[in-house]
Amino acid sequence: MKNIILHDYFESLEGGGKLSSVLARGLNMDIGYGFANKNHPFIENLTQYSLNSRSSIPLWKQFKLAKAFNNHTDFLKNYETVIYSGFYTPLAINNHTNGKNILYCHTPPRFIYDQKKFYLKRLPIHLRPLLLTFIKYLQPRYEHAVANMDIIIANSENVSQRIQHYLGKQSTVIHPPCDTKRFQWLGQENYYLSMGRLDPLKRIDLIVQAFLKMPDKKLIIASGGEELPRLQKLAKQSNNIHLTGWVDEQKLTELVGKSIATLYLAKDEDFGMSPVESMAAGKPVIGTAEGGLLETIIPFKTGFLLQPSVSAICQAVSTMTPKTALNMRNDCEKQAQNFRTEIFLEKMQHYLN
Repeated sequence: MKNIILHDYFESLEGGGKLSSVLARGLNMDIGYGFANKNHPFIENLTQYSLNSRSSIPLWKQFKLAKAFNNHTDFLKNYETVIYSGFYTPLAINNHTNGKNILYCHTPPRFIYDQKKFYLKRLPIHLRPLLLTFIKYLQPRYEHAVANMDIIIANSENVSQRIQHYLGKQSTVIHPPCDTKRFQWLGQENYYLSMGRLDPLKRIDLIVQAFLKMPDKKLIIASGGEELPRLQKLAKQSNNIHLTGWVDEQKLTELVGKSIATLYLAKDEDFGMSPVESMAAGKPVIGTAEGGLLETIIPFKTGFLLQPSVSAICQAVSTMTPKTALNMRNDCEKQAQNFRTEIFLEKMQHYLN
């Protein structure tokens, strides 16, 4: 019998979807999902199941996904092992009772647990009861599913600690895969790069504010997200800050490979693949001293870790001269090899046997 991986949905080029694609291709698995954008590169040429549960309405979108995985995944009976990736896929465990169930946990849903207040505050007052209702629906079902997994794998020690704290379960850590062959040193042009998604938890606004104070330093922000209009307005009067919006994988690879260094200041990041990709290209990282970055960046060898503030970013960028960054190249490339795809697939294969 074959194995399958389930992922919530394929909408952007986010890390969980990429990991699911790597697993499916590398270990000859089928793939299932709630919905996907047309011609999404992560699922091309794979045997796949779509639950066709797309919705553009916030909260209804999430509720529809949860219901779909809970009620419409009878096809899992045809598989020996199911790997669950995402917040909503674990609810499908009720339809796979005679095989092995493996949760690859990027993080327990943060809108339920450690960042509940943050997500409630972001919503208009009249929508907050709807989020609380959705949490009341999802939380017991998610916790029941996690409790019935045969194996729980966390993407980092950081997430493993969250699983223990909020769900009371032990987990094994297997870091996500980095395509170290794709990300390569391509030279060193005169710019620093940010590629974190544009949402408040990524703290891109602090990076923009810092570069506004350093008009002689060029910043490229190669990503999109809900904060794009606000950040465009913030950087409107500058000549040294360029927001590209989302770029394709080829362009992103080029931007990383030609940068001086990258900046990644996400709040308590689950793991953080972008810093590893940066190091794979020989580019050091100016990162935040918290979350998954503590497991990947070696201070003063592959980057700088800091407590995020405008002044701290300015100091780090000023210190990370082209020469300093170049001197870190070999250590960066060496560190990234610890996260290469072959290691990830070998470790995951062990749990499928």
